[in-house]
Amino acid sequence: MPVTMINEATHALSIRAGAVSGLIFDMDGTMIDSMPSHAQSWIAFVQQHGIDIDVADLMRRTTGRTGAECMCELFQRDLSFEEAWGFIAIKEQMYRDLFAPVFAEVAGFKQFAAQTLQRGLKLGVGTAGDRHNIAFAMQHLQLAVPPHAIVGGDEGLPGKPEPAIFLEAASRMAIRAGDCIVFEDAPLGIEAARRAGMRAVAICTTHSAEELAGPHVIAAASNYLELIESEFLETLHVATA
Repeated sequence: MPVTMINEATHALSIRAGAVSGLIFDMDGTMIDSMPSHAQSWIAFVQQHGIDIDVADLMRRTTGRTGAECMCELFQRDLSFEEAWGFIAIKEQMYRDLFAPVFAEVAGFKQFAAQTLQRGLKLGVGTAGDRHNIAFAMQHLQLAVPPHAIVGGDEGLPGKPEPAIFLEAASRMAIRAGDCIVFEDAPLGIEAARRAGMRAVAICTTHSAEELAGPHVIAAASNYLELIESEFLETLHVATA
């Protein structure tokens, strides 16, 4: 799909309105093309536990929420911290085992990240994934320069659509929330960006641009090659110290 720049008249001004100091990326489905492997691991996990559930619907309702929140939703009861994270450890190991042989970034992410840094912008990660999935992703991505901040879903913060993960990423980068742009592939993440007072770019790997629309969404693209081709970064007014 071509990059959709939202509304030339009014909303396109939001790209240039206000300086931009940093970009915050969700991880799964946004930095890495991992959602098919997550789906496969959920299917294997529910089968292992004899749970009859529509996995696609479960993922629509939970993608962006923390592992503990997802497990409480799956089992339809409150789980202790230890029980919830015990389950998620099993499920996420299944995911990593499935994804490792076919690991792939969302097309153009590493190039886009490098260009982000070259333009003087900070780069953060705000994900509901736990520290093990984060380490797995970073090991495989092999970014030339690590992100300025990484916030994960096992740090005690509420998952998306609550804004806490994105707000913490901005805080760790010492950037005002309004000076950040979030890149997201899921509706709960897009809503979390709105609640954080941040602009957003929809990465349409798992959802359509229409499903990821919002008054704060300034662009939509299938991948980062499209954003590079459209010179998206060049449209931004980068803050100067």
